[in-house]
Amino acid sequence: MPDVQIALGRIVATHGVAGWLRLKLYNPEGRTLYSVAEVALASSGTHLTLRVDQVKPHQQFALLKLREIDDMDAARGLVGFELSVGQDTLKPLVGSEFYYEEVVGFEVLDINGEYIGTVTRIWPRQGTGLLVVAGPKKEHLVPAVKEFIREIDIVNRTVNIDVPDGLLEL
Repeated sequence: MPDVQIALGRIVATHGVAGWLRLKLYNPEGRTLYSVAEVALASSGTHLTLRVDQVKPHQQFALLKLREIDDMDAARGLVGFELSVGQDTLKPLVGSEFYYEEVVGFEVLDINGEYIGTVTRIWPRQGTGLLVVAGPKKEHLVPAVKEFIREIDIVNRTVNIDVPDGLLEL
């Protein structure tokens, strides 16, 4: 797997007895997982690279079958792992476009460079998604629109925002 990984979700449970995994996607509307051949799993210093056999939607989750995981006991050992894919497996984007999954874990700063919080997930909404930002005292919802997002710095893992007065107090 490549060095740069994009987190897509977390394994939250097993599903059935044949080694299926239930995955909570950070962006439930995202389709990235459905087209990759292998994934990286990480938890508490353990890193695995496994081949994808099958993925299918199930309620608000994705069900994932990995080729190397054939029973519930093996699957149970992966609950809690974060799942990511190599950035080079994503389709190239143009200009200021970005993948929602790409900014999970990025620090959010206002136009003065003040820390607002960390992007924990994306909340897909009709029209535009919302960045869910865990701040020191509360959670903020920031619309993922060009009027508010001034810059996404992939190298420094930051999102710089300029939002209307009062939005972060809601």
